[in-house]
Amino acid sequence: MQEAFSASGAIVVAHNKGLTVADMEDLRVQMRAAGGQVKVAKNRLAKRALKNTDVADFSDLLTGPTVLAFSNDPITAPKVASAFAKKNSNFEILGGAMGATGLDVQGVEELARLPSMDELRAMIAGLLTRPAAKIASVVQAPGGQVARVISAYSKEGAAA
Repeated sequence: MQEAFSASGAIVVAHNKGLTVADMEDLRVQMRAAGGQVKVAKNRLAKRALKNTDVADFSDLLTGPTVLAFSNDPITAPKVASAFAKKNSNFEILGGAMGATGLDVQGVEELARLPSMDELRAMIAGLLTRPAAKIASVVQAPGGQVARVISAYSKEGAAA
């Protein structure tokens, strides 16, 4: 668990009061598909694993039935956990950590609203191709105007 904490970009701590086994499996599947992990660990063991890492101390959140969601990138775990919490009232996000920065519930929600790495890559690719498309349309515009003028004169000449 200590290695998982150290390698994580973000860790989300939540209470799982009354979640069914099917609900927990659904959360695990969603998190795994997005590139993260979900662990249900004893709070004492999680606190001990947290002590020898550079991760912000969130040991005060480790009370009661807790679930730890973590991922290598800082967006995946908060995004999946927030979406799951909206669908399941028994899953309550308490906070977490992003490296040495502690997160409260609002911090986790803010991270969840950020675009994922794939979405950012798509946005950057779109921004890079947009200038080329504009250049092509500008270069084609004068040619199109000349063609329209010639076409108009040819129609005018044919009519006379």
